[in-house]
Amino acid sequence: MPPDGRTRSRVGIALGSGSARGWAHIGVLQALRRAGVEPGVVCGTSIGALIGGAYALGDLDALGGWVRSLTRRDVVRLLDVRLTGGGLIQGERLMRFFRGRSYDSPIEALPKVFSAVATDLGTGREVWLGRGPLLDAVRASFALPGLFAPVRRDGRWLVDGGLVNPVPISVCRALGAEVVIAVNLNGDLVGRRTRRADGAGNPRMPHDPGADAIEEGLLAQLAAQFTGSLRAGTAALIGPSDAPGVPTLGLFDVLSGSLNIMQDRITRSRMAGDPPDLMISPRLGHLGLMEFDRADEAIAAGIQAVEQSMPAIRECCIG
Repeated sequence: MPPDGRTRSRVGIALGSGSARGWAHIGVLQALRRAGVEPGVVCGTSIGALIGGAYALGDLDALGGWVRSLTRRDVVRLLDVRLTGGGLIQGERLMRFFRGRSYDSPIEALPKVFSAVATDLGTGREVWLGRGPLLDAVRASFALPGLFAPVRRDGRWLVDGGLVNPVPISVCRALGAEVVIAVNLNGDLVGRRTRRADGAGNPRMPHDPGADAIEEGLLAQLAAQFTGSLRAGTAALIGPSDAPGVPTLGLFDVLSGSLNIMQDRITRSRMAGDPPDLMISPRLGHLGLMEFDRADEAIAAGIQAVEQSMPAIRECCIG
């Protein structure tokens, strides 16, 4: 039951980037709603833009049901691999799925104020996407360089907003939020998530089991397009090493570690100058960048983080 009291009229929520860990945003928003907190301003970066868009559209619970049902095979099937277009994955299969759920609605028509954050690849500047089709804005916001193809919009090539503003607190304030809740998915990752040491006692980089399955799926799709010799070369390029004594690192292990470091540093720097009124940081260090099939765990972590923050939530958001 929601507590007695009224949610302050201009509560905003900034949903941060974090790939598969972003399913935790669903748990955060559902738990806030049960507590009587319904943010009227919603801003998101990358996966945060997708979840924020679903929330602003009124499709959050349906999206939550779908992501809970995902298997690794389902995730691979949603990927359309090409070596043209600026990214390994074009994203059209995923976009077709969401178009069938009215995600192409105009942002201006949504019942909540919404904006996604992307990065202008040409200038490096932050771009706020608060007009036009919702799905186009979301797609641009999660166009992770090298993985997803960039999006052409208004004469600019747009890529993932996590490169410039991983947790868009500033956007919430600019859109009129008086109180801003920030959800940071990367606070439990850098320097904490380490893998068992190898036989020589040397620490290994974190490994993402979900990434292995996706790498295998990508290779299978590439093999369908090219000859066996090129497939072998591609496997050597992005697959993990099996050499004795060599740490097993694949493309997504390196990508994940690099992104975590970069976004953690950017987030710390930006929050030092523009802190939120309330920070929610789900504990997600056990989840990999590409483990989209572990939504139950991520959503549960989001719910738990809200429950642990309830005294602060009541103080800043309800009254």
